[in-house]
Amino acid sequence: MTPLPDRFCPTDGTRVPSASLAWCCPACRGPLDLDFAPTPAPLKSLAGRVNSLWRYAECLPLATPSVSLGEGRTPLVELTDGISAKLDYLMPTLSFKDRGAVLLAELALRLGPRGVVADSSGNAGTAIAAYCARAALPCTVYVPFGTSAKKLEQIDVHGARLRIVEGDREAAAAAAREAADEEGVFYASHVYNPYFLHGTKTYVHELWEDLGGRLPDVLVVPVGNGTLLLGAALAVAELHSAGLIDRRPALYAVQSAAVAPLAHAWAEGADDLVGTTPMAPTLAEGIAIPRPPRARQILRAVRDSGGRFLTVTEDQLRHAQRDLASRGLFVEATGVASWAAVREGALGGRSAVVPLCGAGLKSGVAGADGASW
Repeated sequence: MTPLPDRFCPTDGTRVPSASLAWCCPACRGPLDLDFAPTPAPLKSLAGRVNSLWRYAECLPLATPSVSLGEGRTPLVELTDGISAKLDYLMPTLSFKDRGAVLLAELALRLGPRGVVADSSGNAGTAIAAYCARAALPCTVYVPFGTSAKKLEQIDVHGARLRIVEGDREAAAAAAREAADEEGVFYASHVYNPYFLHGTKTYVHELWEDLGGRLPDVLVVPVGNGTLLLGAALAVAELHSAGLIDRRPALYAVQSAAVAPLAHAWAEGADDLVGTTPMAPTLAEGIAIPRPPRARQILRAVRDSGGRFLTVTEDQLRHAQRDLASRGLFVEATGVASWAAVREGALGGRSAVVPLCGAGLKSGVAGADGASW
């Protein structure tokens, strides 16, 4: 079996051995990156490979998976002239989080913990629960009060222990981290564990393959904790370094106007978060993160790409969800954020792809119950 790469802290350089269950930097408690710089396979060599994200084996820090549910290889469909959507809600658990969850479950299986814990506003929790069920690993998922009932049902039916935390998304994360500090526990964090990012990067590898060895001018990505955006940045860097693309697309990061700490920092020209962002109700619950731990990395990735931040209102989210539904695509409110940001001409005619990240069945029609959020 191929040795696992070590992890390291991007802030202070502290290294963490590959077999350790430590979930953060022991010095600063920050998130970790992976000491892994792969070279992607040329386009022609992908023909005939397994029809899942594992076809990009050279770029993944784990090989020969045992817990795969066939995740990846989601369709790409045109929305308007120049803008296409990648239907990442057509995953085993109906969200893009499967891309990273499968790597976390595979890693946990190899490290052999006595249990797995995760925290989530819903989709990451359902993905972790499903893949832990596949791996026969005991799993506990912490979610904030008010999480969609359908997402709670998904987590529960996969056999995970559900812990509903009084408070917001940050409170759920704090409870999970406390449990993760116990001996023998694997923290399947989609934020702190870099294996998750190396799963989400396959989103861009698939785009590159499906577009015949190129990428659009712009990748538009919803951002809360930034796992899809940072994964996209990893893939773009890998493809560019290997000479498989000759230019890097701009990364456009989308936040809900109600909870937009990164967009605020961007507007201030800052390298990190500025001030305090209060939690506020928003239809885009999956990206309502007041203090994303990888904020500096997210801001740097967008800046280095020549991209920008966009925000969307609650009305824009409602209208975008119904607009997509009128085109045959039922997507949850968080998952329509990217389309909400660009559907009325924000791209200036440049080509782009937007991810549709979660199925509408997970949370229903925005505002259908008469509520404002």
